[in-house]
Amino acid sequence: MRRGLEIGPDQDGLVASLGRRVHITTLGCRLNEAESEEWAERFRDAGFRVVDANAPADLVVVNTCAVTQEAVRKSRAVLRRSQRANPQARLIVSGCLATLGDSAVSTESGVDLIVANRDKDRLVAIALATLNLPAMPETAATDAAGALFARGRQRAFIKIQDGCRYSCTFCITTVARGAERSRTPAEIIGTIDRLVEQGIREVVLTGVHLGGYGSDSGGTLSDLIARILGETGIPRLRLGSLEPWDLGDGFWRCFEDPRLMPHLHLPLQSGSDRVLRRMARRCKTAEFARLIEQGRARVPDLNITTDIIVGFPGESFDDWDETLAFAESIRFGHIHAFAYSPRAGTQAAEMPGQVDSHTKHRRLLALKNLALNMREAVLREQIGKAVEILCEGNPGGERRETRFGYTPNYLPVQVAAHETAIDGNQLVKVVLSGLEESGLALVGQPIDPADRGTGIQN
Repeated sequence: MRRGLEIGPDQDGLVASLGRRVHITTLGCRLNEAESEEWAERFRDAGFRVVDANAPADLVVVNTCAVTQEAVRKSRAVLRRSQRANPQARLIVSGCLATLGDSAVSTESGVDLIVANRDKDRLVAIALATLNLPAMPETAATDAAGALFARGRQRAFIKIQDGCRYSCTFCITTVARGAERSRTPAEIIGTIDRLVEQGIREVVLTGVHLGGYGSDSGGTLSDLIARILGETGIPRLRLGSLEPWDLGDGFWRCFEDPRLMPHLHLPLQSGSDRVLRRMARRCKTAEFARLIEQGRARVPDLNITTDIIVGFPGESFDDWDETLAFAESIRFGHIHAFAYSPRAGTQAAEMPGQVDSHTKHRRLLALKNLALNMREAVLREQIGKAVEILCEGNPGGERRETRFGYTPNYLPVQVAAHETAIDGNQLVKVVLSGLEESGLALVGQPIDPADRGTGIQN
């Protein structure tokens, strides 16, 4: 399985010229993205240069996903594509596929090192030691933000916890990620402080069970949010996917600080209580609806997005009708809709009443059409409002007259500026003047060019 050049102590000149470019490919969830960002920073500390997919690399790291069979297929395809693009590069595989399918991944030709999820925090150290890649800190770059932009990312994802104590019947993540464990507030705040110093204006807190933060240490997610907002100067703070049963009354007080962005992704998974019971979900539809009502009453312009699984085993026509009706009643700003596919190792894969592919496809199209209509309605409700947009792109890159960005409540906006070009990573105050022709994004007109780049006044 091992391949590539082994560098010995008498080859110092060769060490200086080889093995210093690393490309990191990430599949799946935002937690994977957060981990990849941490690896990029540690590789830079060791003297590596982080390069994008179009540049040659000496070391390739693939952070895989295995949440569904389709994710497994995509992960394997990326591994093979990475090998073809950089045939001489050393190849490291990590993530859920590497953890759940270790023996299968090891048979892939060209894989030099497999790092399971339990060892993800030590991946760079393991790679340096196992693959004989000496650290060269004297050549290290210190601009984490620059590497983030180079990887095509605008906001930084911060991993605050890992693992999940629950066992939804469709989910393999509990097996792949293990028990819940939380990072300390001091470590999280220190990471955010470094990013702020380097120019990052927005971070997203992520985890497998984000609302379970502190379950192993006595803290809570609300306490952590309050400390971040109170002790850091981050202009915009977002939350990753949250289970709806984790949000208590005290949670809504966090939004009294406008730097906590008014967007929540709350996975519903089904609008039928019968299906939710088979999924072993802990929130019924009536409870979900009350939660949304409470949130919208407390947080102006709160945008709610969700996940819905189509065609879960045993989902009847009545169940499906209930799901469509319930989703329409909530008025989601976006629905991540996907057809159920059996995942080996989960309870749902062995359940009777598997729904045929034709029915799943038909239901998926109906849900996607509903989601598009709701999304357009939510976008239209924003027309005429004045908001601040964080424009995407590298601040040192090409200047443009039009920039893409997101509102505080995470709605897409094309910012049109014909008189003065706008840099990437810039906060711009705009009036939302209408919809793009596609109907999928808003159009924003800058209010005062002199205010650009001033950011949010804390």
